[in-house]
Amino acid sequence: MFSSILPLLRFLLVPALSCVCISVNAAPSQAMTVYGEAPKYPDNFQHFDYTNANAPKGGSLSRAAMEIGQFNYIVPYIDQGTGVVQVDQWVYSPLAFRSLDEPYTVYGLIAQKMERDPDGMWVRFYLNPKARFADDTPITAQDVAFTYTTLMTKGSLSFRMLYGEVKDIVVESPLQIRFNFKNNQNRTLALDIASMRILPEHWWKTRDFTTGGGFEPPLSSGPYAVSKVDPGRSISFERNKNWWAKDLPVSKGLYNFDRLTVNFYSDTDVACQLIKAGAFDYNREFSATSFSIGYDGPALSDGRLQRSVFAKDKPGTAQGFAFNLLNPFFQDRRVRQALSMLWDFEWTNKQMMRNFYVRQQSYFPKSEMAATALPDAHELEILEPLRGKVPDEVFTHVYEAPKTDGSGYIRDKQLQALALLKAAGWHPKGNKLVNDQGQQMSFTFLDGQGGFDRMILPFKRTLAQIGINMDIRKIDSAQYINRVNARDYDMIVVQFPRGGQPIVSPGREMYDMYGSRSATQVGSSNAFILRDPAVDSLIDGLVQANSRDEMVHYARALDRVLQWGYYMIPNYYSVGTPTVYLNRFGRPVLEPKFDEGLDSWWEVSKTALTTEAFNKVGTPPEGH
Repeated sequence: MFSSILPLLRFLLVPALSCVCISVNAAPSQAMTVYGEAPKYPDNFQHFDYTNANAPKGGSLSRAAMEIGQFNYIVPYIDQGTGVVQVDQWVYSPLAFRSLDEPYTVYGLIAQKMERDPDGMWVRFYLNPKARFADDTPITAQDVAFTYTTLMTKGSLSFRMLYGEVKDIVVESPLQIRFNFKNNQNRTLALDIASMRILPEHWWKTRDFTTGGGFEPPLSSGPYAVSKVDPGRSISFERNKNWWAKDLPVSKGLYNFDRLTVNFYSDTDVACQLIKAGAFDYNREFSATSFSIGYDGPALSDGRLQRSVFAKDKPGTAQGFAFNLLNPFFQDRRVRQALSMLWDFEWTNKQMMRNFYVRQQSYFPKSEMAATALPDAHELEILEPLRGKVPDEVFTHVYEAPKTDGSGYIRDKQLQALALLKAAGWHPKGNKLVNDQGQQMSFTFLDGQGGFDRMILPFKRTLAQIGINMDIRKIDSAQYINRVNARDYDMIVVQFPRGGQPIVSPGREMYDMYGSRSATQVGSSNAFILRDPAVDSLIDGLVQANSRDEMVHYARALDRVLQWGYYMIPNYYSVGTPTVYLNRFGRPVLEPKFDEGLDSWWEVSKTALTTEAFNKVGTPPEGH
């Protein structure tokens, strides 16, 4: 399987950084950056480099959802069940749009200008008087206030974690609103608020937001509106040709299709077969075997079906088999280390995934935040106060996940694991590994998505060979969500962040993933149930960093402590985003660094073309 857990939930976690001392220009601006550095694009920019301003409008694109199974409601802003994540990017517009080729910079959309307090205690937004919902109702500061209040009181826990340091909001005029902060220790709280998608108060005040609006198409403020819903199965969107923001620089070259459809399938193999038959256009493939050989045939050979890996420079997401630290067996680090030795990635990658993947070593894969060398002097300054509170290896060794020769024979790893387990109080008794109370080491792997059996069953056999019992329990998505929220599991597969988007500027979302306060909160991402003061202090330092360089050093220090804590058995990541699509679309010359850029595509042909035919069609020149 590809480096995603086919997420059952999607949380809108926008990276946040913070700082005690802020020195930014308070004058209203069309852009905001994390540390007050100059944005990539000037005030008079015409469009993002990764878009083609001359891309033609029209046509359609149909894609498979990233999630497996059905959606329970439309709006993806609550914690129960599965919503449609594309509603966030297509139906609702944000105050400011986050560019896809910078770590974290936002440019005004609904907010024509943005103003930050030089001391970091507030942010003010000046709304564009042309901003409208799809029913032509003006978007006002009151809608912004309503959105914030609704998300904080009825939305996902992620919003309360993200906006928790907002003190109050002041509607200063119909088109002007100020957010006051409790402190100035969250450098990008202003950017996080700017990234908030705005809901129409007059529509939502008569509907139940806690149910995600059910299956009723919501009133939109973005480039698309929901046009058709087949509950749980598919959802279609129609482009608003009169969208008020279509000519803004942040929108030019984007949202080119008149119709978009997202299809939800119960199985990845079903999606593979259907796109081969031309039933839809775009599939983010999650199976290495399927991607490598599953699409072979005449359509792939003549080019009507394209197989590509996009966004190769995009940082990865952390994925692994998470230990629940509420299980007494897993509270000993030596036990977690021992079990981590017994999943044979090299054999799994060779036999099941055609050597497509790279073993994950870091909680920040493929990024500058990954701790891949011994700590430098700056990092040691950060870590030294924690000596004795974190594993000694943090200071002296570079973490590397256990490695085998790929033969499937790992007796050496089993012997090393048994030595660690013996030191932790476990010993063989008959064909079981037991503790001093005679309890066999036994735990359950909870599987809520399917598809991991192939990887887990060999792991189960390896464990059984040294007397450890692992049960595999497969349950449906609704049960899985309830069990995860209740922390009722021993081991699960996790992805950080759960939404699947990599972290390029880590900040407050680290509290949600690894902070003590989130450990037992329903809806949090802290799958380990980790409560470690040392981890908390490193997150504090990361969030309060005064520069990106300082943030990176705190992130690497945090990475080391998590690595050597053995809180999960690290899985793998792919070199990019494996994708299969029908050959009937144009794409800009430049791909955004931090995304696949699907919203910048356009239709070239109503039907899939061979490579030869496609090359004769040509593409519109890049606009400026």
